Amino acid sequence: MPDASDVVKNLRERLASAGEDRLGKALSDLLENPLLTGAIGRAFDARGKAVQAQELAMGALNLPSAADIERLTRRLRAVSQRLEGIEDGVHRLDRALSPSGVEARLSKIEEQLGTLTKKLGQAQSKRASAAKPASAAKPAHKPAARRSTSSRGGKAKQD
Repeated sequence: MPDASDVVKNLRERLASAGEDRLGKALSDLLENPLLTGAIGRAFDARGKAVQAQELAMGALNLPSAADIERLTRRLRAVSQRLEGIEDGVHRLDRALSPSGVEARLSKIEEQLGTLTKKLGQAQSKRASAAKPASAAKPAHKPAARRSTSSRGGKAKQD
């Protein structure tokens, strides 16, 4: 024998199923009705014309519409972001050009210049010391004096 709760549950399911079917059929009949679809179309057209008339009236009164405010908000955000970028650039320039920053950079450049000068001096002294032994190994002899005769007195000329 079926339980009473099962009977109630079964009845509820049948009624819900039948109600859904009937509701679906009624809605599809309404949507297929040309009179209703025409009325809905005319209502949407009237709404569009009313919005257009409202925008014209607000424009005549010099009042902004919601779209105008949204556009202005977007532009304001864009300008704000650009301004933040400019501020960041100014801060970087300020740090780079501050007196302590310039002095620190100059002192580092001077240190590097001093280091390069020392290295250049060492390289020159090494080159000079390498050139001395090479010149000491070669015998130093002077070229012989050339004698030439001149047509005037026959004296020899020495360089």
